[in-house]
Amino acid sequence: MFARTVVFACCLAAAATPARAELPGPVRAMLEAAMRTDDAKAVDAVVKAAKETQPQDSAEIDAMKQKFDDAHTLVAAEKAENERERVLAARPLQLWKGEGEIGAFNTTGNTESAGVSVGLKLERVGVYWQHKLQFTADYQKTSGVVSREQYLASYNPRYTLSDRFYAYGLVQYENDRFQGYTSRYSLSPGFGYRVYNTDDLKLSFEGGPALRFTNYVDEPQRTTTSALGSLDFAWRATRAIRLTQQASAYVEDRNSTFTSTTAIEAGMLKGLKARLSYRYEHDSDPPDGSRRTDTLSRFTLVYGF
Repeated sequence: MFARTVVFACCLAAAATPARAELPGPVRAMLEAAMRTDDAKAVDAVVKAAKETQPQDSAEIDAMKQKFDDAHTLVAAEKAENERERVLAARPLQLWKGEGEIGAFNTTGNTESAGVSVGLKLERVGVYWQHKLQFTADYQKTSGVVSREQYLASYNPRYTLSDRFYAYGLVQYENDRFQGYTSRYSLSPGFGYRVYNTDDLKLSFEGGPALRFTNYVDEPQRTTTSALGSLDFAWRATRAIRLTQQASAYVEDRNSTFTSTTAIEAGMLKGLKARLSYRYEHDSDPPDGSRRTDTLSRFTLVYGF
């Protein structure tokens, strides 16, 4: 309310200038009503219409519009500063947002079955720090025998260095004995670059060294170093449709791992959406008895909170 009052007051001051009194009353009233809403798009449309019908008063209309723009910029900067202070003052357990999902899946590769999939994602975005937590689990029993059991948990903090560059860390745990290991821990520091970072389009790349500790089912424990590269893409095609793509590559001498997850999300109700995703994982040199490529198709319902 304060912001709208400031903007409208500035516009009234411009309108009250005696040198600009020639603008017809109805046109002035129309401009003032639009500016009172504090809606820049509506103001632009009304200004365009006013200049088309009153071309002789274009200078006065432009002066009113300039006053509106200046006040609007000032108020926007004040709002941004207030929001920044609010985020900086927030406690560690505040500002978290997340989503939970549950659904069914179908697999090919090391196992061919259907089962249940659950997941949880949490994110906290601050002024400088961004924290991401993720957990997913896929479990299936067929005729009393476990045919798929895969767990993944990760923590990914990011520290903003500039509008586009940031430093990141990654701690990740995986368990998938059908891929040949009972546990795999990955640690990686590095840097990232945001190519796009808008509400509708996000694209970033990350890269750095990685250290992996793997406990195999039938082979000795192994510690390896690798180079990690990843891509994170999200595009909101419409208000209801969103496409995402996440990919990563651990490149090392013995066994490199490549993963890709493609998903499409469709909004259903407020806070609820449906997600169809396809995950591809390839190990260049897996343990004996395991296939190189594993895929997982999921259909889940996602609730944001």
